[in-house]
Amino acid sequence: MLDISVIIPVYNAAEFLEKSVVSALQFQEVKEVILIEDKSTDNSLEICEKLAADNSRIKLFQHSDKGNHGAGATRNLGIEKATAAFITFLDADDYYLPNRFDAEKEIFRDPKIEGVFNAIGIEYLTEKGKKEFLAKFKDSPLTTVNYPAEGEEVFRGLLGLTTKTFGTFFHLNALTVRRSSIEKHHLRFNEALRVHQDSDFNIKLAYHCHLKSGIIDQAVAIRGIHDDNRITKIIQYSQQYNERQFLFWKSLYDWAGSNKLSSEYKKKIYLQYKSFDLSLKTGLKKYSCIFFEAVKNPEILKTKHRFTYLNR
Repeated sequence: MLDISVIIPVYNAAEFLEKSVVSALQFQEVKEVILIEDKSTDNSLEICEKLAADNSRIKLFQHSDKGNHGAGATRNLGIEKATAAFITFLDADDYYLPNRFDAEKEIFRDPKIEGVFNAIGIEYLTEKGKKEFLAKFKDSPLTTVNYPAEGEEVFRGLLGLTTKTFGTFFHLNALTVRRSSIEKHHLRFNEALRVHQDSDFNIKLAYHCHLKSGIIDQAVAIRGIHDDNRITKIIQYSQQYNERQFLFWKSLYDWAGSNKLSSEYKKKIYLQYKSFDLSLKTGLKKYSCIFFEAVKNPEILKTKHRFTYLNR
């Protein structure tokens, strides 16, 4: 039987938290639900304390200074506190469905598999949240990939280098990883990223670990869409969007430089990083999409720095 630690970062989630925790506790495989409270301004801490007092499987932690450190640092603390053989994540305003670990029970029989990812669905909790979500994302019932994949194909897909369109991405809510693999490769969330630290983590994870798709045609968890979803507040091709994309790709760029990635992978990451770097430096916000053409036409970004980077 699987032995699972569910890590839930908690920040201003009082309205949703109990449902999230209960959804994780429904599984016999869940050894512990680890709540990391990140200095909420609502009564989330009180709810965490009550939940932990009522159930021995629920463990509550805060940062050593009791401060607010963001989602990346909060998940990292959860990883440090986890004791089960497998680690999963769950946002405090989301919840698991009864089929959450069905694929894992079979796939993890193969010791080669280090992580499994599935599809998640969405639930509109407010009309404003729904409007903001649909304004930015396609009206798709699932966040998933387009076809089954494992191993290097997953990493290539996340970078957009597969012959077929891989799909959107996989969400942390639907990812299960061997804790030993996370520790072996010293994988942690980039705490400098206030957003996109999950995508950054997933790409690095897919490079270092052998991942395999599980249930990709139906949801195993539900993402709640409401007024305070931070990711929907960032307008695509706005200055803020470009800045956060730049920081995300810079994180991958720095990581790629310190790992033995092939020149193909380094090139892809560099071009994405440089496109947002140029869009910020030139101030051509409404033309930022032009820089994406550099991925198809590298001559656009042919610089001495680029060749130095690709060959180091």
